[in-house]
Amino acid sequence: MTPAPQNSKDYAQRREQFRRMLTVYGRKPALEAMRDPDLDCRILHLANSNRQDGLIRELRTLASQRGMDVREHDRATLSRISRNGKQDQGVALDVLCPGFQSLEAFVGEMKPHGRAHLLAFDGVTNPQNMGMSLRSARGAGMDGILYADHGNPALGPLVIKASAGTVYSAPLLRCTRIASAARDCLDAGFTLYTLEANAARSLFTTDFADRSLFILGGETDGVSADTRLLDHTALSIPMADGVESLNVAVSAALVSYAGLLRQSP
Repeated sequence: MTPAPQNSKDYAQRREQFRRMLTVYGRKPALEAMRDPDLDCRILHLANSNRQDGLIRELRTLASQRGMDVREHDRATLSRISRNGKQDQGVALDVLCPGFQSLEAFVGEMKPHGRAHLLAFDGVTNPQNMGMSLRSARGAGMDGILYADHGNPALGPLVIKASAGTVYSAPLLRCTRIASAARDCLDAGFTLYTLEANAARSLFTTDFADRSLFILGGETDGVSADTRLLDHTALSIPMADGVESLNVAVSAALVSYAGLLRQSP
């Protein structure tokens, strides 16, 4: 008998573990993460060309106190690990985020009639907007936030700072692209809602499906053409005359709390 099925299972487990890992780069962001006792910091990566200054010494001390693995690399290798050689300052840190998983795993774990409200950002590229949006979604208790490898900003220091650190505990559902992930959600019984300025239906008067995916478009072009081709319901946020639209982070907060605001006390 071939061992391929077991190998396939092992690969899937390793891939899912990778999806739960956030690599933080930069000396101060790594230091802030390691100072937080609630974060599960796993591996500290350092460039072997680093000067042993105060920050590097403190990073090493904290790693020793945590019993962490510290690995030294040449600059080229560290750049591949951080994925941002120009800004990593010779430091990268792997943090295990329990709320992170692949969209595939999330859908696979849902009960047959399970309910879930998800949020997705289709082409949102501004790190500050993304971080603030993640903070609002986390605060409102959204069940999941689709986060794409392509079309969303890298989960770097600007996103982390704008989220006030809530990104570490956010229920991020990792995917490759939002349009294909939205198609997978449709196949799993989700109703898709897009936020569009000229939509006739209001976000605040719509009864949402038990399985709902809310999709906010990018800062410039809105919801992508590929996503618009999918079966969806367009919703708008009512605006006073003379105001065209809201910042995407504000829209994300309204979407995240829309269902809660209509619930009875």
